Amino acid sequence: QVQLVESGGGLVQAGGSLRLSCSASGLTFSRYSMGWLRQAPGNEREFVGAITVSGAGTFYGDSVKGRFTISRDNAKNTVYLQMNSLKLEDTAVYYCAADSSWGSMTTGGPYDYRGQGTQVTVSS
Repeated sequence: QVQLVESGGGLVQAGGSLRLSCSASGLTFSRYSMGWLRQAPGNEREFVGAITVSGAGTFYGDSVKGRFTISRDNAKNTVYLQMNSLKLEDTAVYYCAADSSWGSMTTGGPYDYRGQGTQVTVSS
């Protein structure tokens, strides 16, 4: 059974930083592109960013480019999302996703697997 478990969410002030982690189990982690999505109340799901199977390549949504960084540790079956210079509009539930297709990962899915999400709240 595949599980993606996000952690690291919480409350942070605008301008601050937060690092999310996603621990994967039940799949061959190194064979999957990994990504992060987010969804705020009343909004559609938004693509945040993704990382290739090797970690050599990344791709980000325009709203987070230059502020967020995705990395992965294949030995630990974990993907990370470093979020800097957080803004109020970054408040959302953040989801981890896995997909065997880079194209699917970076064009809105559908995703092979998705976690339950972790809440990030940015306050003024």
